[in-house]
Parts: sequence; structure tokens; C-alpha cells
Amino acid sequence: MVIVDVNIVFPLFARGAMTDAAIDLLERDSTWCTEPFAMVELSNILTTYERSNLLTAGNAMEIMDRALGLLGPHFVSVTHQEALEVAMRYKITAYDARYIALAEKLRLPLITEDTRLRKAAPEATISLRDALDARD
Repeated sequence: MVIVDVNIVFPLFARGAMTDAAIDLLERDSTWCTEPFAMVELSNILTTYERSNLLTAGNAMEIMDRALGLLGPHFVSVTHQEALEVAMRYKITAYDARYIALAEKLRLPLITEDTRLRKAAPEATISLRDALDARD
């Protein structure tokens, strides 16, 4: 099982610079866990791409369905209080704190490409490349 940030999930469904690495991670461990709030973040990304004419509304809905199929069975929620405590401790957003609280709860690193988040909570995070290297 791996814990993933939405910035690792999105490249699975929309071709980009990290798509091959995200696919590699999925092939190595297909149990991707995240906090349900990730779907709100994914919705924001999909809406932005649709408004910018980079995706059609149909494509956005399909990506959401596929992401829910991958992640939904492995959602693990954290409480608002847990997220707030983590946000204050690391001085990060409450959004990001949900992922860090989950990583702490499950005692697994959050795989994220958010460099500011990795800098704020280095003991709870790992880059996609480092996660792949650790699995070699």
C-alpha cells in the first residue's frame, strides 16, 4: 500500500511528464490509499482543465470515475481535528494537512511532488522518484 497525493493520481489519467513514473508506481503497488478530500482537489484540477479546453466535460467525468474506482476502495479519513493539529504543527494548509495526518496515521510516507510540502514535513513525505527508487 502507498499513500498518494492527488498530484500523483492525476498523471495516471492525463498524459504528462509524470505519467510514466505514476504508471510504474501503480504497477509496483496497485493499492493506492488517500484521504477522500483528494477527490475535491481532483475535481478542482479537472474543472480547471475543462475550462481551459484541455479536457472535455465528458473526459473530466470519465477521469473522476476512473480515479474513484482506483482510490475509493482504499479511502482512509482523518478527522478535522487531526488535520487542524497537523496544519498548525507543520504550518501548512489544512488541505495538505489531511494527507500528512493520513501518513502519520498509517505510518507510511505520503508520495507527493509538492516540494513545499516535502520541505515542511520531510519525515512524512517522499517524492515519486524516491518512492520508485526505494522499491527497486
